[in-house]
Amino acid sequence: MRNTKTFSPNSHANSYSFLYRLIDLSVLICSLPFVAMFYGTSIDREYLVAALTVSVIFLYMAESMALYRSWRVGRLSQMVLISWGCICVSFFALLALSFLFKESESFSRVIMVLWFVSTLLGSLLWRAAQRQYIKSRRRAGHNIKKVAIVGATEVGESLLGEIMSRDELGFKMMGIYEDRHPDRAFGDLSNKIKGKVQAAIKMARDGELDTLFIALPLKADRRIADILRLVGDTTVDVHIIPDFLMSNLVHARIGHVGEIDTLSVFESPYLGAKQWLKRSEDVVVGTLILALILVPMLFIAAGIKLTSKGPVLFKQRRYGLRGEEIEVWKFRSMTVMENSDVVVQATKSDVRITPFGGFLRRTSLDELPQFFNVLGGSMSIVGPRPHAVAHNEEYRSQVQFYMLRHKVKPGITGWAQINGWRGETDTLYKMEKRVEFDLQYIKHWSVWFDIKIIFMTIFKGFVNKNAY
Repeated sequence: MRNTKTFSPNSHANSYSFLYRLIDLSVLICSLPFVAMFYGTSIDREYLVAALTVSVIFLYMAESMALYRSWRVGRLSQMVLISWGCICVSFFALLALSFLFKESESFSRVIMVLWFVSTLLGSLLWRAAQRQYIKSRRRAGHNIKKVAIVGATEVGESLLGEIMSRDELGFKMMGIYEDRHPDRAFGDLSNKIKGKVQAAIKMARDGELDTLFIALPLKADRRIADILRLVGDTTVDVHIIPDFLMSNLVHARIGHVGEIDTLSVFESPYLGAKQWLKRSEDVVVGTLILALILVPMLFIAAGIKLTSKGPVLFKQRRYGLRGEEIEVWKFRSMTVMENSDVVVQATKSDVRITPFGGFLRRTSLDELPQFFNVLGGSMSIVGPRPHAVAHNEEYRSQVQFYMLRHKVKPGITGWAQINGWRGETDTLYKMEKRVEFDLQYIKHWSVWFDIKIIFMTIFKGFVNKNAY
């Protein structure tokens, strides 16, 4: 008997994605008249326009932040935080628009606050209830998917660990299957091999599997092709798990050249609307921050002029997007203006650093003029920190994938910086770790990731023991 079932780990969630959108919109819109009734007032045209505006912005943000992707493998807390982020941005945008068009007096502050809070609460409650319902269904044996792994490899072991440690996935592990001798299995997988690959294929044909994960290295293309051919006449879902080479690529995407399919492996994550979204984020957030720091910057400029001779600003050549040279602005913190082909990094107790400049560097206040770079378009608020041109030329041949940092604009703060990899790179290991975190950021970029980094910068990104 051949397997005639169809299933994808995402299909169940995708089939309900419209319903999830509808529930979110219902919570968002229905909370307003509920709050108004509770407060003892009525809803007029202005409030209806406000509800429509918030709904449109919310849906846009939800799609941008992939809120309605499959959460079968996600955590409730992550899902709720992203939904709350979309709600906060939507209400903030409404507030900004009402202020801009001088309509803010049309709304009751109490109603707006209660509407915002009730929307947050409703978003949390329905998702918690939905997640609890799904868990109870899976404990009862419903919607459980039988899966098997082909390949006793390192990535196969990682996949097995994820499946066994996450009950919420709803996967029942049927075993690992491998044709090679058990001695060639990765780690302790030799004790977990259930049989040869042909046994897994037979299970697929007999309807005993829902999904088959192929965890073989890409160099085993013939083996993979044989397996695909053998399961091609079943309806078992087959997923090829990329090996660590493919997993570490910056951005993998299926593209097309005419009728030929291509796999992009080195590409910017800002494609299509995402590029506009990233730029909008930089302009809006950058403008708000500049409005807050403009007066402190004037005091810093005065402090530099009063404590040392030389200009207030230091402009250094750096590599920007696509490796093109840009000028990065900083408050001058040294007695010298190095910008040649050989740049000596600042070290602890560096005699070139002025006393006031040392304070600026330790607190990262010397970076504030770079917000003008952000508004000018040569930098982003969040991204890999720009290195001096001399350092780029030095390390690009020593650190693997170093130049992939320039697939995005350099940033004032970044994932590497808030994880402690900033300051002097006196060893190759330090630069390798910095690049590793930079590539993680590029690979996993999202607006939510940027917001997280910005907030983490406030609490742990300004002052660092390596900043001098």
